Amino acid sequence: MYLRSITPVLERFSKLYPVLGITGPRQSGKTTMAKTLFGHLPYVSLENIDIRFQAQNDPRAFLANYQKGAIFDEVQHVPELLSYLQGIVDESPIKGRYILTGSQNFALSHHVSQSLSGRIGMTTLLPLSLSELGKPIEITLDIFNGGYPGLHQLNMHPLDFYPSYIQTYIERDVRQLKNIENIGRFQTFLKLCAGRVGQIINLSSLAQDCGISHTTVRQWLNILEASYLIFLLQPFHQSFNKRLIKMPKLYFYDTGLACTLLGLEKESQLETHYLKGALFENLIILEIVKKRFNQGLPTNLYFWRDRTGHEVDLLAEWGGNIHAIEIKAGSTFQSDFIKNVQYFCELSKIAKGYLIYTGQQNGLHAKVKLVPMKEIEQIF
Repeated sequence: MYLRSITPVLERFSKLYPVLGITGPRQSGKTTMAKTLFGHLPYVSLENIDIRFQAQNDPRAFLANYQKGAIFDEVQHVPELLSYLQGIVDESPIKGRYILTGSQNFALSHHVSQSLSGRIGMTTLLPLSLSELGKPIEITLDIFNGGYPGLHQLNMHPLDFYPSYIQTYIERDVRQLKNIENIGRFQTFLKLCAGRVGQIINLSSLAQDCGISHTTVRQWLNILEASYLIFLLQPFHQSFNKRLIKMPKLYFYDTGLACTLLGLEKESQLETHYLKGALFENLIILEIVKKRFNQGLPTNLYFWRDRTGHEVDLLAEWGGNIHAIEIKAGSTFQSDFIKNVQYFCELSKIAKGYLIYTGQQNGLHAKVKLVPMKEIEQIF
């Protein structure tokens, strides 16, 4: 079992709130974490059809069996339970009493905001970070493999893991979130999204290539985001008197999943792939997202691009400071790598500039800090 960096946050929240929520993609380790840290509580899987029927049919009687607390796994299957939990914890707000896990974001959050606001500590557990893997970084291999614990624990090849994962996701989650009649077309849409990693979303292009409407594109993007397959990086909100791009950029919560969707069958194929740079960018942004989530903090991450073509891959707004970060897969530093970061720093007057790349040179260059990707922790 891997040591998970989010552990101190889960332990802290369980002492602050009567309910602890752990959301994240399927098989990211939520159930394992809940059972490991809170093994004194009975475990109840709401994926079990019989148990789910009991919870849906008579929530009060169901919860009466767990007055002292429980781990309710995949609680999005019975979201109405949350309003009944509210009454229980209001009457007796014992800290760390109920642990809820879920692999659908909006289904949980909608009912949480209605029923458990102020009573629940919400966390997000993503697949393993590079530091959690506990091995030397091998960039191409790490992108190709991704971070799912099950794949690494069993030393599985991605092609033995991800196709089954995708099929299970579509059969269980997609059908529950929305009644999609043409599953084949949805699978095509998923692959089209993988081909747009790191790109600004173009609704018209996705709609045309998949043969669906703009409305359907938005709905399907929402499904992928809600079930933790993709995340949308929003544009930075300050314009600095520039006309800005207003659509978000698309990234995957796991690069191994993206590689499989792109049809990559072995690590070596990634070396010459046209999306190698975008997948490296995805990996780095994902590492920063994981770090923030594992600290129990909001990501506060954006990108910046004006109408004249100036673009910064990542802006991190932390503690009143702005970190402008350029990400390059190249290993030989070139001054051209940092020109957009320099431009943004001069424009904003307050941002600190960074370059994360695969080279070894570090230190300052023209006021921009060079950060080899193996030293990425120094940004935090």
